[in-house]
Amino acid sequence: MSGMSTRRWSLIVLAPLFAACGDDGAAMPDAAPEKFSFFVTSLQTMRTQSGSQDGFGGNLGGLAGADAICQKAAADAGAGGKTWRAFLSTTAGPVHAIDRVGSGPWYDRNGRLIANDRAGLLMLRPAGDTVAVNDMADETGAGTRSFGDTHDIMTGTNAQGMLESSDPASTCNDWTSAVGPGSENKVRAGHSWPAMSGMNWMMAHRLPGCAPGVRLTITPPGQEGNTVGGQGGWGGIYCFALTP
Repeated sequence: MSGMSTRRWSLIVLAPLFAACGDDGAAMPDAAPEKFSFFVTSLQTMRTQSGSQDGFGGNLGGLAGADAICQKAAADAGAGGKTWRAFLSTTAGPVHAIDRVGSGPWYDRNGRLIANDRAGLLMLRPAGDTVAVNDMADETGAGTRSFGDTHDIMTGTNAQGMLESSDPASTCNDWTSAVGPGSENKVRAGHSWPAMSGMNWMMAHRLPGCAPGVRLTITPPGQEGNTVGGQGGWGGIYCFALTP
């Protein structure tokens, strides 16, 4: 009897281990909430996907590359079964970020409402859960405010969700350039959480430049450099699933 009890206990212990692994033995991500359809790209994914501690800068590989970044981050978070799009505008087309995100509703990784529809997005802060929209979460569900001075999110977009400027430098040459000189104070960023330098999640201020760079602390004036993270952030982008 004691031998049978031991064997049964072994099966109980091992079953969860197998369930948590893929065919190759690698750990599988926890399943994301069914409604998960919005996030800010985390510092970890921007570093890992770019292969650099400084992230991508403004060169995301164009819209297709930016979408792929969103798709990979979502897949790593257990939500790769949906089609994801980056909230970015481009001068070619032009393409307006608001036209890329579907019709809603959108929820963060924690199941909190971001907005029910496009009209709900076209506000200073989206018309969703107050806590969620005032500290927008990354693909893991962590609010970006918790990591420091991290609010700047690249958009190239105005307060109506449309391309702000026809100057290619205003979108880092449609998200293909990581060159700092010549891009200073041209690329529009929104804020993942309200800050003194701007409250709008799509259109706060302009970034110091398109070069790669991460900064998680308040930057003294004149020391921002010409990087996407120079005034607080890592060159993150917003990602939306086309279906909730």
